Amino acid sequence: MSLNTTSAPPTFVTVLLRGLLAGLVAGLLAGTFAYVVGEPRIEAAIAIEEAATHAAPAVGHDHHQDELVSREGQRGGLFLATGLFGAAMGGLLATAYALLRRRLRTADDGRSGLLLAGGALLGAVIVPFLKYPPNPPAVGDPDTINQRTGTYLLMVVLGLVAVWAGSLGHRSIRRGAPPWLRAGAAGGGFLLVAVVSHLVLPSFEEVPDDFPATLLWNFRLASLGTQVVLWAATGLLFTALMSRGRRPALDRDAGRLPAPGRSAFDAGTPARP
Repeated sequence: MSLNTTSAPPTFVTVLLRGLLAGLVAGLLAGTFAYVVGEPRIEAAIAIEEAATHAAPAVGHDHHQDELVSREGQRGGLFLATGLFGAAMGGLLATAYALLRRRLRTADDGRSGLLLAGGALLGAVIVPFLKYPPNPPAVGDPDTINQRTGTYLLMVVLGLVAVWAGSLGHRSIRRGAPPWLRAGAAGGGFLLVAVVSHLVLPSFEEVPDDFPATLLWNFRLASLGTQVVLWAATGLLFTALMSRGRRPALDRDAGRLPAPGRSAFDAGTPARP
């Protein structure tokens, strides 16, 4: 008599709902981090901006006319924005997981989700951050905002391509090869795309010389930390939800554990040669 405690594979809707829930909770956690760590830096940057507008009354008058949302409203909307953004990213993570799970060589479903979240953090956050770190209020030329936004989004795409290139490099090495060889192939593929992208895309040096360097980098690190909290929490929560109720199970017919690399989604299907 064989033992099987694994539940039926979840449907795409179930996976999507788990991703949305994980992303929503992670977004609220990221919003809390941004409020505690990032808001003081924003307030300090705004104080510098207001001090500059007092020296130029006409410019300051235009600034207040253009201020559509008060600071109180922005603080109140922070958690709404991060929660909705987190839910959207969780939904994308769940969709990518459903599409790519059979190509991910991991021992279980939860680990696959964590791997995807880590890849998204690396490609969509860290790679663009190294090229185009965020700037606080009062920093940046308004005339170049469209160009800066376009190149940043392009850098996000190229960062994800770099992660994909690293994955291809890892998979190109035959099974049984030394781990360092696989790691080297993955790192080489990733660095090739990432470095070329950094060299080809234009740079923008728009930080005033008199802007406090400590405040600038504290703001940038707070922004990066918010994204790290978002993606780390999304990956961990999604992993926990996907692993919930699942245990290693004996194959019902053969009386053995599922073959290495097969996920719970593949239960009941023959292993690939």
